[in-house]
Amino acid sequence: MAELTDDARRAILLAATLLTGHKRRHFQAEMAHTFCGGSARLAEATFGWGRDAVRTGLGERRSGIRCVEAFDARGRKTTEECHPALEGHIRRLVDPHAQADPKFQTPFAYTRITAEAVRDALLAVPELAGAVPTRQTVGDILNRLGYKLRRVLKARPEKKVPATDAIFESVQATRVGTAADPDTLRISLDTKAKVAVGDFSRGGEARGREAVEALDHDMAPGAILVPLGILELSRGPVPIHQPWFLFGHSKETSDFLADGLEGWWAERKTVHVGVTRLHIELDNGPEVGSSRTQFLNRLVQFADRHQVTVELVYLPPYHSKYNPVERCWGILERHWNGALLSSVADVLRWAGTMTWRGVRPLVRETVAVYERGVRLTKAAFRPVAARLVRSETLPKWSVTIRPQKPGD
Repeated sequence: MAELTDDARRAILLAATLLTGHKRRHFQAEMAHTFCGGSARLAEATFGWGRDAVRTGLGERRSGIRCVEAFDARGRKTTEECHPALEGHIRRLVDPHAQADPKFQTPFAYTRITAEAVRDALLAVPELAGAVPTRQTVGDILNRLGYKLRRVLKARPEKKVPATDAIFESVQATRVGTAADPDTLRISLDTKAKVAVGDFSRGGEARGREAVEALDHDMAPGAILVPLGILELSRGPVPIHQPWFLFGHSKETSDFLADGLEGWWAERKTVHVGVTRLHIELDNGPEVGSSRTQFLNRLVQFADRHQVTVELVYLPPYHSKYNPVERCWGILERHWNGALLSSVADVLRWAGTMTWRGVRPLVRETVAVYERGVRLTKAAFRPVAARLVRSETLPKWSVTIRPQKPGD
């Protein structure tokens, strides 16, 4: 048996603590063989190791056969393991597909399921008398069984109209066409939900020592703002990421959107000198649809005034989220949802500090008043309709307006 100094013994003990399972037993067996003559009892006296573990390691060393650890069998069993019937009752209560109860006759019909509600329902089961754990434990069991708190996902298939696929193909084809033309500016246009101005909670979070306090009721806002967004996407093959926001104090109408387009182009046309065609992607909403007489009338005037071809490219119904500017609205919501938009100035400032792909938006405000229901009569719309070049296959979803020179 080799001599063992105090320093060597301390080093061996330290090394053993860094190992687990088979590796530890193998190490202990080697040390017992080297310093203790292969005696498990002497190894226990020398190093303080359990003789059974050392004996097992020596056996593995001699035979070359490794014992399989059963770590899962150690420690305290879970509540559902101690009471097997508990898991079955929880699954029957919580399973959203109610596989054990096709009629869905559970206490949770039209009710939001919580750990406390599950526990209350379990207490009413005679079979589980005295075996129902605390609310915290019920929550842990629900997590272990996979019933975790999850956000509601927008994962159901979207509605489709018969022409949905064809519309998307047309949209993609026009996008490819714009990429080949350096004189075409591609933009996306849409409004977002109205913004109530006031000390209201918007469901966001803010970092600070104390929580931001909002009013407990979202009533009597100081103002209601209508946001309009125009996102410059590309000019020919060159990408652009410039958002432009307009916040109105009146109503969302065709004239509001047309005035927004006029204001944007008046401000940005000097940046885009040489553009002869505007490719505008938008949804077929009620104020901008291809059958909205006043909107089309205003765009015909726009095309003539600025001598640019306007190409309206509509996305299919129920697919407005594919309109690129919608992503800007999502970023803006996350940007300001943790703040109090107490005034119109706050709304404009917060919107101006948002970034879209590293670019801050240009933010504008209008106090113009707009009235709903403005439309052209059939007689007044005829000359406007004559100016519209509609797609032969998708007349509702692709409209082109070419400018008319003065005097024509």
